[in-house]
Amino acid sequence: MYTLIAITLLGICCLLLEVANLRKMIIPFVCVGLLGTLIYTLTQINVNETYYNNMLQTNSFTVVFSSLLIVLLLFIILLSSDFYKGKEHKLADFISVKVFLLSGAIAMVSFGNLAMFFLGLEILSISLYILAGSNPLSLNSNEAGFKYFIMGSFASAIILFGIALIYGATASFDIAFIYEASQSASTPDWFYIGAILIAIGMLFKASIVPFHFWAPDVYQGSPTIVTAIMATIAKVVALAAFIKLSFAFAGNMSSYYNILLVVLAIASMCVGNLLALKQNNIKRILAFSGISHAGFMLITLLNPLFDITSLLYYAIAYSTASITAFSIVLLVCKDSDQDDIDLFKGFYKRSPLLAAVFTGSLLSMAGIPIFSGFFAKLFIFTDALQAGYPVVVILGVINSIVAIFYYFKIFKIVYSNPDEISEQEIPHSNIPYVYYLVAVSAILINIFIGVYPSLIIN
Repeated sequence: MYTLIAITLLGICCLLLEVANLRKMIIPFVCVGLLGTLIYTLTQINVNETYYNNMLQTNSFTVVFSSLLIVLLLFIILLSSDFYKGKEHKLADFISVKVFLLSGAIAMVSFGNLAMFFLGLEILSISLYILAGSNPLSLNSNEAGFKYFIMGSFASAIILFGIALIYGATASFDIAFIYEASQSASTPDWFYIGAILIAIGMLFKASIVPFHFWAPDVYQGSPTIVTAIMATIAKVVALAAFIKLSFAFAGNMSSYYNILLVVLAIASMCVGNLLALKQNNIKRILAFSGISHAGFMLITLLNPLFDITSLLYYAIAYSTASITAFSIVLLVCKDSDQDDIDLFKGFYKRSPLLAAVFTGSLLSMAGIPIFSGFFAKLFIFTDALQAGYPVVVILGVINSIVAIFYYFKIFKIVYSNPDEISEQEIPHSNIPYVYYLVAVSAILINIFIGVYPSLIIN
């Protein structure tokens, strides 16, 4: 609970610094505040408490996912210092919205009551609507903001309708009570209808096929730093909250529900990877890649024991690789109106280190050792085998092989010789240090948990 309060106060203080005309202190202050909040949150790892009649919970699940979300936002804030250069008069607005977005995300993993869950969902969603359309001079940004707002509003309405049906069936918003009610043989049919409606809305937020259609266009049109938030924080929190909700609702759910999850997981992996093969826009490639990774993470639900550690490990592996990749995309595309992969031509000459780091992030997404993406998929596949779904594992391995093809298409361009740009025109010294800091830190975390996966699994 105190983590949520600290994040909310941090966003308010960010606005107060603008009032006091201390814009230069905003990013350092927020970074220090996030680090302090992260340290406090990690100290709560063994705490198991509820607050305000189970409105909020503190346990190992909430602590580990809240810590991951704080680290991801810390990376985003560091990248914001260069991304918003020249827009200092709006810096407090952009940063505070991102911090408030984090408060919504933490509420979504810490809830013990569906009312708190929906409140966190709306804080997260409204913040993303604002950020997606935060470049008013860009037609693509306006389109992305409008499209995401319309589609997201429908998804939120479906979730709210599902919550209403759940309440009608159980007379409670408390997930502990709802879990007990789901075990009863006398549970009304509309309970299951409500659970399915909530699942549909959450699958939309996580861009699971067939609710993925918004993601490529919104990812491409949104400012790149906002796309990074959608691909990491928004996706991770949507899947974490969905896992938590599924555990509360799955008492007497029909076996067809698991079959449906299998179909959706396979469809997400296949559609995401196959459509990524045809893309030449780096943000669309990462969007379809994210859809396939969401399918992999959905496999966690197939394990009847709900192995949260597998989801956590995959979330850390995927999000650190994504942050690394997006930091390089931000650097390469920041002075261009286009996001084509041709912009990466000869990037290794501009910065061999960042080119190697970028390569490492994509290799992790592809599931290549020694990166943590390999073990993430291994643990997910182990869960699927234990749950009795060998077909999911076979198709998952095939999809991992398919993904290598479009990642290697990017490698080929990164390590090709530039046609018109000389090394003198793009000097190494022009690259701001924050890109090195974020990219190298994120990939080192990725490799570290790949070398020592037991740190997370245990």
